[in-house]
Amino acid sequence: MSHSSSSSSSSSSSSPTSEDEVQVEVNDEINDPGEEMMLCMLELSRKIHESSESSNEIRRRRRFIQRNREAGHLRLVNDYFSASPVYQDHIFRRRFRMRRELFLHIVNALEANSMYFQLKNDAARRKGLSPLQKCTAAIRQLAYGVPADHLDEYLRMGESTAIKCLFKFCQNVVEIFGDRYLRRPNADDIQRLLQMHEEKHKFPGMLGSLDCMHWQWKNCPVAWKGQFTRGHGSPTIVLEAVASQDLWIWHAFFGVAGSRNDINVLYESPIFNNILQGNVPEINFTVNGTHYTKGYYLTDGIYPEWATFVKAFPCPEDPKRRLFKERQESARKDVERAFGVLQSRWAIVRGPARYWYRKKLKYIMLTCIILHNMIVEDEGCNVTNWSNDEGDEPAQPVQGSNRGFHDYLRRNSELRDSEVHHQLRADLVEHIWTEYNNN
Repeated sequence: MSHSSSSSSSSSSSSPTSEDEVQVEVNDEINDPGEEMMLCMLELSRKIHESSESSNEIRRRRRFIQRNREAGHLRLVNDYFSASPVYQDHIFRRRFRMRRELFLHIVNALEANSMYFQLKNDAARRKGLSPLQKCTAAIRQLAYGVPADHLDEYLRMGESTAIKCLFKFCQNVVEIFGDRYLRRPNADDIQRLLQMHEEKHKFPGMLGSLDCMHWQWKNCPVAWKGQFTRGHGSPTIVLEAVASQDLWIWHAFFGVAGSRNDINVLYESPIFNNILQGNVPEINFTVNGTHYTKGYYLTDGIYPEWATFVKAFPCPEDPKRRLFKERQESARKDVERAFGVLQSRWAIVRGPARYWYRKKLKYIMLTCIILHNMIVEDEGCNVTNWSNDEGDEPAQPVQGSNRGFHDYLRRNSELRDSEVHHQLRADLVEHIWTEYNNN
């Protein structure tokens, strides 16, 4: 008995010693600063991971809003497209910027050529947004320049859907109508332009007026603001355009950084590519007894003295030159009027651009120009034939050769001939003086 008790007491006395040794070893491991920091970091990362998973579950929940898009479609049809609409033609023209027939023509073309603008059922077998709702959302954003969620109450359309409608509308309008309404003047167009400008402005051989317009870019990336900003202003993107007397825009070159002036834009512009390649229709006219074979554009004083430009005199003192300066500046206002009508009709290009990508801004600008030309054609004197949508025939590619290269250099030299520029302007001075004295 004494032996067992002594053994048990000895075992009990020895076990605390081993536990104390283990506790000391553990404490020694925890007291290591590197291990303690690692354990804290692991615990912190575990808590962050758990909180992010819970927050992701909260964010993944989509807030569904029952907008009743069918009621929005019926309201739109009753207001504008029924047999007896609430709002008559003049109100439709003011709010949609065009006649109802032209708008329906655009809607039908988009519906026939794009799957996005076709009426389809969703996964719940409910009808989606109608083509009228999508096109109306895009037109309202272009016409009024309003934010996308401004259309939610009336059209029952979410903000992201309205933005997508705008981009899809612009892309499809450029693809479907761009060949016709952004075409270069063909032979018939050139003859009509020459006759119109000679009758209206007394300038024989005039093809139009050339100038540039700046569109402010509100959301320009910070890394690009230097090259898109002139002086201490805001970032802008340049549009170079040629307009005729009837405000049709025949040439549109968009996307150059706003820090460049009109001459820099001209050197990048494809406005004279057809002339240099020899694909331009033949032009012949006579001024003051001199025969010319190239049309010209009216420009302001910054443009170079080329054979295809006619500029006014800076400070004329001769009565003939003063009269020519007045008539040239008056006729050159065609492109300024076209810019004014374009910005007044489509407010999205009048205010700052709110989108990030230049490609989307280019689609928006080209769409506004195409719709502008469609309205000019629809409301002009000429009867519109919607079945004939063919534009100018595409130019055939010319294989490179020494003779072709020499022809290119010869055309380039003729295009930049300053002697022809001064001779043409002197002949126009005499022509304008004779015309207005006779009248």
